[in-house]
Amino acid sequence: MSKIIVTGRFGHQARGLWHLTKISWGVLARRMLGQPLVPTWSAVFEIGTLFYREQFNHAFSLGDMAEARAYFDAVYTVVDANLPVSMHATGGADTPHQPKGHWIRPLMTLPADCPTVLYLHGGGYAFYAKVTQHFMQSLSHALQLPLFALDYRLTPEHPYPAQLDDAISAYRYLLAQGMAPQKIVIAGDSAGGQLVLNMLVRLQELSLPQPAIGIALSPWTDSGLRGASQFGNDVYDMVQGYQTQLFSRWLKAGTPYTDRDVSPIYRQFKDTAPVYLQAGGKEILVDMIRDFAHELKQQGATVLLDVWPHMTHEFHAYGGTLPESRAAIARIKTSIAWSQQSASSTFPAIEETEVSQLSEPVPDLCSA
Repeated sequence: MSKIIVTGRFGHQARGLWHLTKISWGVLARRMLGQPLVPTWSAVFEIGTLFYREQFNHAFSLGDMAEARAYFDAVYTVVDANLPVSMHATGGADTPHQPKGHWIRPLMTLPADCPTVLYLHGGGYAFYAKVTQHFMQSLSHALQLPLFALDYRLTPEHPYPAQLDDAISAYRYLLAQGMAPQKIVIAGDSAGGQLVLNMLVRLQELSLPQPAIGIALSPWTDSGLRGASQFGNDVYDMVQGYQTQLFSRWLKAGTPYTDRDVSPIYRQFKDTAPVYLQAGGKEILVDMIRDFAHELKQQGATVLLDVWPHMTHEFHAYGGTLPESRAAIARIKTSIAWSQQSASSTFPAIEETEVSQLSEPVPDLCSA
């Protein structure tokens, strides 16, 4: 059942709840007049999109990152507050030898041959939001797979390549625990999607084995300026074009790195693991995601792109409450199942799927 979570400072809570109330009434009033922002959107999806946009914009206006993070976490919504998963922290005083993060596991006995997901969260490398942590729990439940959510170092306190170093260290740790690379799936959203892609290239440079597949949801493929959608879709998306430029400056701050150094669109993927991409047609990053997919096709890499034309950045977080989100998560499951099959199975070179409903059976990722 959907729920509003309220926590932290009273002032942050009050402002967040006021934003949610004001936006909700505004959306409902416009819809009574036949003026939805996008005709295919539900009222709940429109309210959620505008609410998180307002929350991000106010967080950016605060100046202090600790306060911005606390404010963003003060009020958020979840699609299911009682997911049947466990969540265990690692990398603290009790487990200093382990990477910092959380193991998330379904509350059921899983076969030993299940793939494991190494998940890299979004948030522009600067936020690790509570709502994102909830999404990772819902993803573990939906996939019925164990998921390690890496708590990598954030910007602007820790610029590039701290995040990439942390991700590689986590992957090395999984390998050291005896996990076969073909049973590891690396996935992430937004900036975490960028980190997934950069990680595949870095593993190749280090002569480390590739995972079964890299899955990037609404990935930030170019930290520079690319495509009309980066600012042209501001009216629809919860994240805004100006924010990508701030995130980019924080990522490179005080380092000699350029956009070409940190952006996966300038890297070679011909011999990396297969790449599966998802995007929303109304998100600010969709043009650069399409450019990235076509670049990989030109390189001869194995890549698949699915685009839901009326969706925004990270629409997946709506889980089972939104047909497009259900279809996207089912396609993630299908891509993982493909990665576990024989090398002779077919993975399409590139495709744009414009569907809101799932039209194929959803596989079981673990054999009994």
